[in-house]
Amino acid sequence: MPKYLIRAMVLPMTGEKDFYEQGEIAIEGDRIVSVGEIGSAPKDFQPDRIFELPQDVVLPGLINTHTHAAMTMLRGYADDMPLMRWLEEKIWPFEAKMSAEDMYWGTLLALCEMIRSGTTTMVDMYMFEEETAKAVLRAGTRAVLSRGMTGLDPDNARKGLEENIKLFEDYHNAGNGRIKVLFGPHAPYTCSGEFLKEVKREADRLGTGIHIHVAETKAELDIIKEKYGKTPVEWLEEQGLFGGQVIAAHCVYLTDKDIDILKEYGVGVAHNPESNMKLNSGTAPISRLLQRGVTVGLGTDGASSNNDLDMFCEMRSASLQQKLVGSSEDLRAYEVLEMATSGGAKICGFDDLGKIAPGYKADLISVDLSQPHFYPRFSIPSLLVYCAKGSDVRTVMVDGKLLMENRKLLNLEEKTICQQVEERAKRIAAQFLDK
Repeated sequence: MPKYLIRAMVLPMTGEKDFYEQGEIAIEGDRIVSVGEIGSAPKDFQPDRIFELPQDVVLPGLINTHTHAAMTMLRGYADDMPLMRWLEEKIWPFEAKMSAEDMYWGTLLALCEMIRSGTTTMVDMYMFEEETAKAVLRAGTRAVLSRGMTGLDPDNARKGLEENIKLFEDYHNAGNGRIKVLFGPHAPYTCSGEFLKEVKREADRLGTGIHIHVAETKAELDIIKEKYGKTPVEWLEEQGLFGGQVIAAHCVYLTDKDIDILKEYGVGVAHNPESNMKLNSGTAPISRLLQRGVTVGLGTDGASSNNDLDMFCEMRSASLQQKLVGSSEDLRAYEVLEMATSGGAKICGFDDLGKIAPGYKADLISVDLSQPHFYPRFSIPSLLVYCAKGSDVRTVMVDGKLLMENRKLLNLEEKTICQQVEERAKRIAAQFLDK
């Protein structure tokens, strides 16, 4: 197994006061051996390579807890519209024309962007997820995948569930455990109670979890209230969906009782501030969730509603949005970094990601601080959240393997991928323009 020694500033995300201005990380194979000040590596540790990055800060790879990767195919296709019109008139018709091969190339483009901006793990829900899995294996990143399923039409529900089961059977723990598979019922307003119960039974049978959109819009809230007389969270609890691993994306409209339910069942919330702002969905009560002890991760949503996959931009937006609706003390820089690293790892079910500590996976990124917008350096967390951009990432490593070095992707041919997506997306869009 290769052994590496990284010398740099180190922000391990193991505690708010933990920071090594002149630190080093010893790595053997896919695991971290030690972290500390320079000279802290075991005396008998003989690295095959030493990375000298004195102007970089190394931190855990970022975890995008909610996205639809192949939606890069729709980037900029349908902007400045309310959510339901956007979905029904633009997104769903375009998606119906997308092939499995389109999904593969769209995902590869997303992974180029994610690696370049420091995301090492994504939680994805979409169609043709076996193609997403193939792209992840090629790129070398980590992913939690689920087949997005709607459950109002029995035939579609059955087909989606069968495909999600097959995805689990074929790809769960693939790539040395880099891929995990959950079940992906789309949302309370697109799934019947009986279908959700069936999904839960299958997830429990296979020992896995669920990824679902919850309380994203006021329209969803009104639909569920009118139909069932409950909030989406209350109704999902009544269907028995909670218990075990559940990732609830968005959670914009929550009552105090809803938050208590999420806390009681250990539901993880995937917060998507930029998508929520762009689609005018509202502002999730993140400060209240954190105060009540609910675990919150950070996501970008798809590139059709954001329009980028840059988690550094998402961190800044998350903090500023909470300050806008609350106080200037809400969602401090370190708390946001926790959401993007250790918080994301927790809701994904990983107990060896999100921190730089002995025994943890060597999923790391380095950010180049030798640039004007990083001076003066009063607070590294503050600089990362309020000043950094994805383009500042220099190095990316997953499972102890380099995916990007000196801003050069090592596993993916960017030019070919960009050309493929450009041609495929324009060809699909032309079918609608001709009508």
